[in-house]
Amino acid sequence: MAVRVPARGWRPRTPVKLLDRSIIRQFLSTALFSLFAVLLIFIVIDVMEKLDDFIDKQAGWRIIVQYYIFFIPEIIKLIIPVAMLLASLFVTARLSTQNELTAMKSSGISLYRIMAPFVGIALVVSAVSVYFNGWVVPLANQKKFLIERVYLHKDVLSASGANIYIQDSRTRILSLGYFDDTRNIATRVSIQDFSPADPTVMTERMDAVSMAWDSASRSWTLGNGTRRWFNGESERLAQFTTMPAGQLHFDPDDLRKKQEKPDEMDYYTLQQFIRNQENAGQDVARWLVDFYSKISFPFASVIVVLFGVPFASQKRRGGVGVQLGISLLICFIYLIFMKVSQVFGYNGDINPLLTAWSANIIFLAGAAYVIVRVQK
Repeated sequence: MAVRVPARGWRPRTPVKLLDRSIIRQFLSTALFSLFAVLLIFIVIDVMEKLDDFIDKQAGWRIIVQYYIFFIPEIIKLIIPVAMLLASLFVTARLSTQNELTAMKSSGISLYRIMAPFVGIALVVSAVSVYFNGWVVPLANQKKFLIERVYLHKDVLSASGANIYIQDSRTRILSLGYFDDTRNIATRVSIQDFSPADPTVMTERMDAVSMAWDSASRSWTLGNGTRRWFNGESERLAQFTTMPAGQLHFDPDDLRKKQEKPDEMDYYTLQQFIRNQENAGQDVARWLVDFYSKISFPFASVIVVLFGVPFASQKRRGGVGVQLGISLLICFIYLIFMKVSQVFGYNGDINPLLTAWSANIIFLAGAAYVIVRVQK
């Protein structure tokens, strides 16, 4: 009988490696299922809330489906930590209930070693989430906010280019009441020219109902307005139906950038926006908090895993249900704390970088406390 000799470099699979693979497989499958389940619940609730608004605005099913396709990345960004918590909780609780954790510890495997595959997956998810939150989510939010502005008229005053002020030149200021970036039309337009000798003296003013962009000539055209000339105490007025706006140093793309919210900007765009606002003398604390939060929030996945695994490793009265309730409560307290701390950061009461990371620091300390207290 021939004896099969293992190839050089072959190593038998150790029980620990098999254990890691089993935990990773269970953890990933449970996390994906939790993510899908919470995502479905979130969408169903949101559809019930907004469906009447879509119907009132006569938005077809195609628009509604597009809206939720673009909404999915934002939802995923928010619920990834919840899915990671549920997965770590259920997998660890199952191992504990079936006495597999006891057997592992009896064989000399510590809780720290058991946590290694959980933490490893959480770190990978956090790293991917940094890119996902920084580039994928803002791109989808641009499309989502556009549908909201057109069909739901949501956040029109704050996010749709309302009350845009532009310093077009040293002597010219423009104000736009609203800019529709789907048709490249601005409404409630005012163009004010001032004297080069004295910038406090207005020499001319044009007010128009609309201003449209002509892509062929790459120029703006005013519609239905008045034009005034000022010369000392005298004033001359003329009305017009259409009139060229003259040489303006911006195009629709420039206006889109001015009306974007931080949720619509990727890392580099938001960083450049903050730099421009800072050079203009604006208070940038709010935008800095949003910028740092794009990086800090993904690491919530690691923190909830560090909390969930040791917490679920101990059998408690009430079973998995009690553990689930307490863990979810901790997760939502984390989200609430993060939102509350952002308010102080927006007001400049707390350093923006500290604001973005404060929730992670505090709950990481809580997770460390839980790890120390449980039986290894």
